[in-house]
Amino acid sequence: MADKRQKITACALRVLVWAAALITVAVLLLLIGYILIKGVPNLKPSLFAWKYTTDNVSMMPAIINTLIMTVLSLLIAVPLGMFSAIYLVEYARRGNKLVRIVRMTTETLSGIPSIVYGLFGYLMFGVALHWGYSMMSGALTLAIMVLPSVMRTTEEALKAVPDSYREGSYGLGAGKLRTVFVVLLPSAIPGILAGVILAIGRITGETAALIYTAGTVAGVPKNLFSSGRTLAIHMYALLNEGLYMEESYATAVVLLVMVLLINALSSFIAKRFSTKASGGG
Repeated sequence: MADKRQKITACALRVLVWAAALITVAVLLLLIGYILIKGVPNLKPSLFAWKYTTDNVSMMPAIINTLIMTVLSLLIAVPLGMFSAIYLVEYARRGNKLVRIVRMTTETLSGIPSIVYGLFGYLMFGVALHWGYSMMSGALTLAIMVLPSVMRTTEEALKAVPDSYREGSYGLGAGKLRTVFVVLLPSAIPGILAGVILAIGRITGETAALIYTAGTVAGVPKNLFSSGRTLAIHMYALLNEGLYMEESYATAVVLLVMVLLINALSSFIAKRFSTKASGGG
């Protein structure tokens, strides 16, 4: 009787898992299909003109700004997140109060709405530091936003590296710093890149935080302290105006393709590192 109940329970759970997976895939395909159907017919060469005007509504400046914002934010967030995780995993003593404070802080930061980050970035970088609406203000705000995810994924990736790697490195006479950068980090690269991929997705799709920090100027900024809009803000601005609905759908297609390409490239790099770490490269 007990075996029969266990089989029924296992079968029911299996059905629920498959149903949840199918619903998730169906929703994703529905969203992608809707964006492609509405956006692809509206793609035209004028949308990729170098300079934005009210006639062509070009998204090329927004594409360039999105790439700049993504690279700049990652250059700030990834080293900080990696080094913080290295300290927590490899250097901090167990039961350290500082470790508990840092982890509680990262968990709190990951749950704060993006609009709050935008207001903080506006007051801190725009008002207090007198940077105004600028790419640097937006990049620093986004770096603070994605720092918790980069930090936690790096921490988990380092914990997943077998202790035999550390013991073997120490046994060969390597110090802790050399062990971390030569042995542990290369083995943890796939997990770290998973966090980077999540960070890229949040950066490219962010609007609320950037409206208050980077601004909405439709052009390529002259420097990092000039204002500029990303693709997500560009699409939001077009929808908000209500005059360029077709162009906004085309922008959504480009944004979707851009995110997919960046994620595919990051996944390819992660697989390459994973193959080398396992001795297959």
